[in-house]
Amino acid sequence: MRAALLNRPAAFFLALVLCASSCAFSQELIDRLVARIENDVILLSDVRLLSHYQLLVEGKAESEAEILDRLIDQWIVRSEGNAARTPQPSDADIDRAVQRLVQGFSSKQDFDARRKLAGLTEADVRRVTADQLFLNSYLDSRFRPTVQVDEQAIQDFYKNALLPRAQARGTTPPTLNAAHDFIQEALIQRGINEQADRWLKESHARLRVTKMLQESHP
Repeated sequence: MRAALLNRPAAFFLALVLCASSCAFSQELIDRLVARIENDVILLSDVRLLSHYQLLVEGKAESEAEILDRLIDQWIVRSEGNAARTPQPSDADIDRAVQRLVQGFSSKQDFDARRKLAGLTEADVRRVTADQLFLNSYLDSRFRPTVQVDEQAIQDFYKNALLPRAQARGTTPPTLNAAHDFIQEALIQRGINEQADRWLKESHARLRVTKMLQESHP
């Protein structure tokens, strides 16, 4: 669990003329309900925000129906995280996470250009990043203690995944000792994801969810 190019701006005068008539309509369109979960709601703006974030990070976005399902999963995790009093990420945590995201691009300028192209503000990026940190923190605290990774699993991963990948790239693979902790953490994360997926499927069956995504399309 643990996921639309902007049109070239018109002339400034034309933008001023159109703004007054379009702003109210756009706000109404963006904030339509797409789902009810228990006594809460998911808005089309929530779907669009995650879609734009996926476009920035992955280079493509899932369908709106897939994103809605992902937001329902996030609602479940967030509700449980709040009930468990999971701490919110600090500003420093968010800063580090955003910096890691920026480092995945060729430069800060490239990141900013892609961000704007995806229709995101800096505040949007921080908001989604903070949310992801909170959700991951709760899932980690809930499932990490139950994930067991033995030495054989680490050796198998090294032999069957890491070595073939290095050979395919024509690079020298690290030794098993050097890669040990990295492999162990990767397998732990896989275990957390698997347990979280099972838990979310069980949780869905107990929820009152009404989807209205199709009704929200213009």
